[in-house]
Amino acid sequence: MRYRLDVVAPTVVDAVTYAGGWIYDRVMAGWDVTVLVGGDEDVRPLTILGADTLELQSVLADWEGRPHPQTVAVAANLIDRDPRVLQHVRNALEHGGTEVTLWGERVPADLDSSVDSVEHHLSAAARAFKTKALAAAGESSAVEVSACETFRCGMMASVAADLVPAS
Repeated sequence: MRYRLDVVAPTVVDAVTYAGGWIYDRVMAGWDVTVLVGGDEDVRPLTILGADTLELQSVLADWEGRPHPQTVAVAANLIDRDPRVLQHVRNALEHGGTEVTLWGERVPADLDSSVDSVEHHLSAAARAFKTKALAAAGESSAVEVSACETFRCGMMASVAADLVPAS
């Protein structure tokens, strides 16, 4: 059995900018990574990172029919935009067997106490591939790839040692 990571993002650029290095490193560690985004976007930047893609709205309509991933990562701003995303995040936190990871500036208040700050330190390859993915998305001049990505995580024991408490 392979581990699964589902990434829920409003746009391809958002997924690559905030979680691109982590996506790449998980793919290279043997995880099946699927990014759920709008259906009318160029997904080539996510392909560069090794991720599969699915159309977000169709997956949200049949979320319960999908096998539970070991980790679900969600852009925090999507939680405010779509009540289905909030409900799925709450269900995953209550389920306890799914690591819930959020990125973005504003975590909803009712989830804030359920998540702690964590970091993923990108491999050198992840930084290089994230740079290429950002360039493919037309974002190469605006964003410098840092050595780590910061998230909020809702499960104390990660199924992988790549997320560590942020200092």
